[in-house]
Amino acid sequence: MPVPTMRPIGSRQSTPLCRLPRSPATFGSLVDTACCAPDATKPESFERLMGGELAEMGAVALLLVAACIVAYLWLRFVNWRFGLAALVANLHDVVIILGFFAFFQWEFSLAVLAGVLAVLGYSVNESVVVFDRVRENFRKMRRASVPEVIDAAITGVISRTIITHLCTQAMATTMFFFGGPALHYFALALTIGICFGIYSSVLVASPLLVWLRVKREWFAPSQKRRGRDENEGAVV
Repeated sequence: MPVPTMRPIGSRQSTPLCRLPRSPATFGSLVDTACCAPDATKPESFERLMGGELAEMGAVALLLVAACIVAYLWLRFVNWRFGLAALVANLHDVVIILGFFAFFQWEFSLAVLAGVLAVLGYSVNESVVVFDRVRENFRKMRRASVPEVIDAAITGVISRTIITHLCTQAMATTMFFFGGPALHYFALALTIGICFGIYSSVLVASPLLVWLRVKREWFAPSQKRRGRDENEGAVV
């Protein structure tokens, strides 16, 4: 008679999972004499266990990604305010995606978690584009106020943002209709994140810079000189 195999599952390796042979003649007797705990053979117990594992792994993944986002933007723009603004804008997209899945009771799986993390990375890229334009405008528009500088940056990148999101949405739509059940909710999470990411990286992250009191001096040093060099402007 084939012997069932068993292995522990879960992060704590505390619940055994029995693999039973597919032979119809021995399946009934193996179920009756299975060495697993009775609760472990119930589908609802297994689903509850895997759901808890998914929630735990998802929370850890989101925390790690959020920390990496803040650290990267802090180093890139030499100020923690940019990292905080991008983090709030990106978590805004994540909360909306999770809210849709919770409200409509859609299935949340590892594929959906991958979609949420993909939206986070995609939104970070859009925030970096806007912040780079803000930094560039600080150096060019020396007489403009901070809101005017940020408004000019948004105007300069809004067409690029819309075109990029539409191209990405075309890919997500293709996966949604032709990717099959395995990619259905993954593409749905991407679609929600892309639709709301159009304005979050532009109209949420940028105003937060004004609220956090971003200063021109961080990127455009004052042009005042201590004294005039007697050789300044000389042609050699």
